[in-house]
Amino acid sequence: MFKTADITMWSEYLIWKNYKMAKSLFEQLGGTYRKESDYLIPCLTVPAEEEQSIGIWGQRHLNYLKQHQKVTYTNLLTSGKLNTYLADINRQAQERFERLIENMKQAQSIMNS
Repeated sequence: MFKTADITMWSEYLIWKNYKMAKSLFEQLGGTYRKESDYLIPCLTVPAEEEQSIGIWGQRHLNYLKQHQKVTYTNLLTSGKLNTYLADINRQAQERFERLIENMKQAQSIMNS
Protein backbone atom coordinates (compact mmCIF):
# COMPACT_ATOMS: atom_id res chain seq x y z
CA MET A 1 0.00 0.00 0.00
CA PHE A 2 1.53 3.40 1.02
CA LYS A 3 4.96 3.73 2.51
CA THR A 4 5.74 6.08 5.39
CA ALA A 5 7.87 8.25 3.08
CA ASP A 6 4.93 8.66 0.67
CA ILE A 7 2.60 9.71 3.48
CA THR A 8 5.18 12.17 4.82
CA MET A 9 5.69 13.73 1.38
CA TRP A 10 1.93 13.92 0.84
CA SER A 11 1.34 15.60 4.22
CA GLU A 12 4.17 18.08 3.53
CA TYR A 13 2.59 18.87 0.17
CA LEU A 14 -0.82 19.48 1.78
CA ILE A 15 0.74 21.76 4.39
CA TRP A 16 2.56 23.70 1.66
CA LYS A 17 -0.58 23.95 -0.47
CA ASN A 18 -2.64 25.16 2.50
CA TYR A 19 0.07 27.72 3.30
CA LYS A 20 0.12 29.02 -0.27
CA MET A 21 -3.68 29.30 -0.45
CA ALA A 22 -4.20 30.95 2.95
CA LYS A 23 -4.42 34.73 2.72
CA SER A 24 -2.58 36.94 5.14
CA LEU A 25 -4.47 39.45 7.26
CA PHE A 26 -3.10 42.19 4.98
CA GLU A 27 -4.65 40.46 1.96
CA GLN A 28 -7.91 39.83 3.79
CA LEU A 29 -8.17 43.58 4.45
CA GLY A 30 -7.72 44.31 0.74
CA GLY A 31 -3.95 44.75 0.60
CA THR A 32 -1.95 43.78 -2.46
CA TYR A 33 1.68 42.93 -3.16
CA ARG A 34 4.09 43.67 -6.00
CA LYS A 35 6.94 41.35 -6.91
CA GLU A 36 10.53 42.66 -6.67
CA SER A 37 13.01 39.96 -7.67
CA ASP A 38 12.10 37.03 -5.42
CA TYR A 39 10.30 39.15 -2.83
CA LEU A 40 6.69 40.23 -2.45
CA ILE A 41 6.56 43.85 -1.30
CA PRO A 42 3.26 45.20 0.11
CA CYS A 43 1.76 48.09 -1.85
CA LEU A 44 1.36 50.77 0.82
CA THR A 45 0.20 54.34 0.38
CA VAL A 46 -0.18 57.19 2.82
CA PRO A 47 -3.63 58.83 2.86
CA ALA A 48 -3.87 62.15 1.05
CA GLU A 49 -3.72 65.19 3.29
CA GLU A 50 -4.54 68.80 2.55
CA GLU A 51 -1.55 71.10 2.30
CA GLN A 52 -1.27 73.66 5.08
CA SER A 53 1.53 76.08 5.76
CA ILE A 54 3.46 75.25 8.88
CA GLY A 55 5.25 78.12 10.58
CA ILE A 56 8.31 78.14 12.80
CA TRP A 57 6.48 76.69 15.83
CA GLY A 58 5.10 73.80 13.79
CA GLN A 59 8.54 73.12 12.31
CA ARG A 60 10.12 73.11 15.75
CA HIS A 61 7.47 70.71 17.02
CA LEU A 62 8.05 68.49 13.98
CA ASN A 63 11.75 68.28 14.87
CA TYR A 64 10.82 67.48 18.48
CA LEU A 65 8.48 64.67 17.34
CA LYS A 66 11.14 63.19 15.05
CA GLN A 67 13.79 63.22 17.77
CA HIS A 68 11.84 62.39 20.94
CA GLN A 69 8.39 61.05 20.03
CA LYS A 70 9.08 58.75 17.07
CA VAL A 71 5.98 56.58 17.58
CA THR A 72 3.67 59.61 17.68
CA TYR A 73 5.40 61.04 14.60
CA THR A 74 5.00 57.76 12.69
CA ASN A 75 1.35 57.40 13.71
CA LEU A 76 0.51 60.94 12.60
CA LEU A 77 2.44 60.52 9.36
CA THR A 78 0.88 57.19 8.38
CA SER A 79 -2.64 58.28 9.34
CA GLY A 80 -2.36 61.38 7.12
CA LYS A 81 -2.89 63.79 10.03
CA LEU A 82 0.63 65.18 10.48
CA ASN A 83 0.22 68.48 8.57
CA THR A 84 -3.13 69.25 10.19
CA TYR A 85 -1.69 68.50 13.63
CA LEU A 86 1.40 70.68 13.03
CA ALA A 87 -0.69 73.54 11.64
CA ASP A 88 -2.86 73.43 14.77
CA ILE A 89 0.22 73.37 17.03
CA ASN A 90 1.64 76.33 15.11
CA ARG A 91 -1.63 78.30 15.46
CA GLN A 92 -1.82 77.63 19.22
CA ALA A 93 1.83 78.53 19.80
CA GLN A 94 1.51 81.73 17.74
CA GLU A 95 -1.55 82.79 19.77
CA ARG A 96 0.30 82.14 23.05
CA PHE A 97 3.33 84.05 21.80
CA GLU A 98 1.20 87.06 20.82
CA ARG A 99 -0.60 86.96 24.20
CA LEU A 100 2.77 86.84 25.99
CA ILE A 101 4.05 89.84 24.02
CA GLU A 102 0.85 91.80 24.83
CA ASN A 103 1.20 91.00 28.53
CA MET A 104 4.85 92.06 28.47
CA LYS A 105 3.91 95.37 26.74
CA GLN A 106 1.25 96.03 29.36
CA ALA A 107 3.64 95.21 32.20
CA GLN A 108 6.32 97.46 30.67
CA SER A 109 3.94 100.39 30.30
CA ILE A 110 2.87 100.01 33.94
CA MET A 111 6.53 100.11 35.04
CA ASN A 112 7.25 103.20 32.90
CA SER A 113 4.26 105.14 34.29
